[in-house]
Amino acid sequence: MKRLFHALKNMTLKGEDTVLVTLTASSGSVPRGAGARMLVGSQGRVAGTVGGGAVESRCIETAQQILKCDPTQRPQCRIFSLNQTGPGQLDMVCGGQVKAHFLPIQGHDTKIAAVCETVAAAFEAGKPLWLCTPLEHGELTVQDSSSLPAPPRILEWEGARWFTQQIHRPGLVYIFGGGHVAQALVPVLYPLDFPCVVLENREEFASRELFPLAYKVKQIDFSNIPQEISITEHDYVCIMTRGHDYDLLVQQQVLCTPARYIGVIGSKRKAQYSFEMLQKCGFSQQALSRIVTPIGLPIGGQTPEEIAISIAAQLIHFRATQDT
Repeated sequence: MKRLFHALKNMTLKGEDTVLVTLTASSGSVPRGAGARMLVGSQGRVAGTVGGGAVESRCIETAQQILKCDPTQRPQCRIFSLNQTGPGQLDMVCGGQVKAHFLPIQGHDTKIAAVCETVAAAFEAGKPLWLCTPLEHGELTVQDSSSLPAPPRILEWEGARWFTQQIHRPGLVYIFGGGHVAQALVPVLYPLDFPCVVLENREEFASRELFPLAYKVKQIDFSNIPQEISITEHDYVCIMTRGHDYDLLVQQQVLCTPARYIGVIGSKRKAQYSFEMLQKCGFSQQALSRIVTPIGLPIGGQTPEEIAISIAAQLIHFRATQDT
């Protein structure tokens, strides 16, 4: 989504007309569900995807036809059925159906450029944001009100119907330790909309040069975390410091926060030792059940890069299941 709005801003500033395609409803077996988006210009797809294949091809054709005929016309919808029989079908065996919405956007639209800048700022700051797409008339807009629903929904608002979608969810990934796995993890999480804060107690590893894609890099005292950062119920914690003692020290403190996810790198043997020590410190079995260790999905990763993939996959799965 971040790349799509970056592309939309560039196209708008260059004065090129585009069409924002959004799937507003789906049923049955479909490649992408409601909320999938794609930006189309006169030459074809610019950014994003609504699932590829016949659906995407038909959406691109429709968007290009809109640009060719009249890019100033009102938004419109099309329904595509992924069946092999019947009029208007896409000759596919999936059997599902999608409703695609086409929003023409004119070049040099300063309001759209401002929307894109707001979206980019929200992604960088790790703040939630809702995109409101007009279904019949009106202009694309963004809202930061938490009163809007997180799942995609069609709402009546200010005398019009809107497709609302939370395009950026709150939550930072706090990575304790700036070693090899952390250095591999940050660039993997960056395009997945997981803004990372790298925390290290060693000056040479608390370096922006090592983590150019991190939201923030900070040298801190691991023995006094609450004085350094404030972890919320939206945040993720990945613990991968330089030693067992520091890992244990961090766990003792983050277990006292409402963090939605706490993952610790290491072997099962290390996990058992840590749990025994934490129990001696007074933590209950229920508290310890919050810790995911060894961190990451068990895909057999050995190198820092492979471990980073397993951690990213676990965070994706956790976010998807927790947000539904």
